[in-house]
Amino acid sequence: MNKLIVLTGPTGVGKTALSISLAKRLNASIISADSMQVYKYMDIGTAKIMKEEMQGVDHYLVDCLMPDDEFNVARFKDMAEEAIDEIYKEGKLPIIVGGTGFYIQALLKSVDFDDSKGESKIRAELIAFANEKGNEALFNRLKEIDPVSASRIHPNNVKRVIRAIEFYMESGMPISSHNDKEMDKESKYDYRYFVLTNERELLYKNIELRIDKMLEAGLVDEVKSIMDMGYSRDLVSQQGLGYKEIWSYLLGESSLDEAVDILKRDTRHFAKRQLTWFRREKDVIWLDKQIYKDDEALLNEILNNIKEWNM
Repeated sequence: MNKLIVLTGPTGVGKTALSISLAKRLNASIISADSMQVYKYMDIGTAKIMKEEMQGVDHYLVDCLMPDDEFNVARFKDMAEEAIDEIYKEGKLPIIVGGTGFYIQALLKSVDFDDSKGESKIRAELIAFANEKGNEALFNRLKEIDPVSASRIHPNNVKRVIRAIEFYMESGMPISSHNDKEMDKESKYDYRYFVLTNERELLYKNIELRIDKMLEAGLVDEVKSIMDMGYSRDLVSQQGLGYKEIWSYLLGESSLDEAVDILKRDTRHFAKRQLTWFRREKDVIWLDKQIYKDDEALLNEILNNIKEWNM
C-alpha cells in the first residue's frame, strides 16, 4: 500500500516551515490542500509559499489556476491524485499540507463525487432558472432539499449547486448522503495524519499578527490589482478570507479598519471550525506546539511515528 503523510492544522499555526523541514528529511514532495493557494495573483492574502521559501522542495497545486477557474473538492481530488502518481514515479513520498479538511478527507478515501459531465434536461432547466431568478434563488432550492450540501457549497459556485440539485432530482437522494457514504470507505493509502495545533489564545494572537503583516505587505494593492484585471468579486476565489473583506473596502462598503476587524474575527472563527473538523477525524495524531519546544522536536515526533515504515 502506498505511503502518504498529511500535515494539517488551523490557519496560522505554522504548517509551512515544518512541512519544508519534513520534506527535506524524507526526500518528499508537497501537495497543497488549500482551497485558495491554487490561484495565481493571490499571494499575500493566501499566505502562499514563495519559490525561494520552498528550499528546492517540489510543490504541487500552488499558483497554477486563474482566479476565474473552477476549483472545488472534486477537482482537488483529481489534481492531487495526478500529483501523487507523479511523485511516486519519482521515487519520492507525497506530503499533503494544508488546512482544508474536507479536501484531505476526500483524497484519503478516494471519494467518487459522481460529478457528471454530461448535459441533461434537468440541468438545462436549472441553468435557465439561475439565469432568470439569480444565484440566490437557485441556492435556496438546494437549502430546501439538501441543507448539508448547502453548508458545503458556496452560493456563487453555480455549477456545484446545480449538480447537487440535479443529483437529488435524478436519484431522490441528497448528494451529501452519497458523498458521506463515500467518505466511510477504507483508504487505499497507508497514511499518517498529523494535526498541528497550539493554545487557542496564542493561535488567535498569531492570526492577528499575520493579518497585520499581510496588510503591510500590500494586501489591499493585491486585491485592487485583481479588480483592475477585470475579475469579478462574485468569483469563488474572491470569497476567500482576506479578499471579500478588502473588496468591500475598495468598493466603499466599509472603512479599512472595519474590513480588517471583520477579517480578523472571521479568520479566528475559521480556525475554530478547522479544529472542530479535525477533532471529528479518525486516526489523527495531534501535535501540540505547547508540548514541543521547537520545530525540530515536532519533526522528531513525526519521524518517530513513521519508524515502522522502514524508510
